[in-house]
Amino acid sequence: MRLRQGGAAHRRFVRLDGPKGPRLEPEIPTGREISRVEEILLRLANLVVTLVALTILLPLIIVIAVLVRFDSPGPVIYRQLRVGLDRRGRMDTRDRTGRRVNDLGGRPFMIYKFRTMPVDAEFDSGPVWARTDDERATRVGRFLRKTRLDEIPQFWNVLKGDMAVVGPRPERPNFVLELQKEIDGYRTRNRVKPGITGWAQVNRGTDQTVDDVREKVDFDIEYVHRRSLWFDLLIMLKTLPVMVEREKPLDPKDKEQ
Repeated sequence: MRLRQGGAAHRRFVRLDGPKGPRLEPEIPTGREISRVEEILLRLANLVVTLVALTILLPLIIVIAVLVRFDSPGPVIYRQLRVGLDRRGRMDTRDRTGRRVNDLGGRPFMIYKFRTMPVDAEFDSGPVWARTDDERATRVGRFLRKTRLDEIPQFWNVLKGDMAVVGPRPERPNFVLELQKEIDGYRTRNRVKPGITGWAQVNRGTDQTVDDVREKVDFDIEYVHRRSLWFDLLIMLKTLPVMVEREKPLDPKDKEQ
C-alpha cells in the first residue's frame, strides 16, 4: 500500500542544546533499517549491474559521445552539483553558534550526464525546471532526454559511491532549499543514496513544477520504507519498459506489493 506524507502532528522532534538554550528540531525519519549484510549485498548488486551495463552499453556510449560532440560545441559530459545522501538522524538548521544556516539535507556531489543543451543555456536564465518541450535542448539532447540515455554516465557516480542504481533522483541545491519549504517530508528521501532510476521514476514523468515533485515524494518515501535488494531489482526491471515506451504511469495495482 502506498505511504502518505505525514503531517506536522505525526512528526517527531529531538532536543538540541545551543548557546541560547535547548531547542526542538524535527527528526528525519530513517525509513526501513538495513542490516550490514543486506547493505553489502545491495552495494555488490549495484557494482555488478553497473559493470554489466557499462560493458553492454559501451558501443552505444561511443556513438552517443560522437553525436553529442558534433551536434553542438562543448564537452560531451556535463557535470552538475546535486544533493546526495544524508547520514544524520536529525534536521539541524543551525551552526554551533546558534545561527540559522541553509541546510541542503544531504552531501553535495557532482553528477555526470551526457550534455543535452548548449554550454551557455542557463547563462541568462539561471537554474530552471526541465521541460519536455525544452527549447534549450539540442537535437541529439531531445532524443537523449526522451529515452533517458543522457543518464548513462551516472553509472560512474554509482562506481564512486555517490549514487545507487535505484533511489530517489538527486536534485540541485537551489531547488532543494525551495522544495524543503514547500513539501512536508521532502528530506526523508535523502535517507538513502540517490539513484539513476527509482520508484517515483517508473510511476511518474519528468519533474517540471513543484506539484510534480510533490506527487513523486510519496513514491520516494515509500521506497525509503520498502528498500531491499528485491525491491531494487523489481524497479530495475520496470525501468526498461518506461525508457522504451514512455507511456503513462503504471497501474495502481502494480504498486500493491
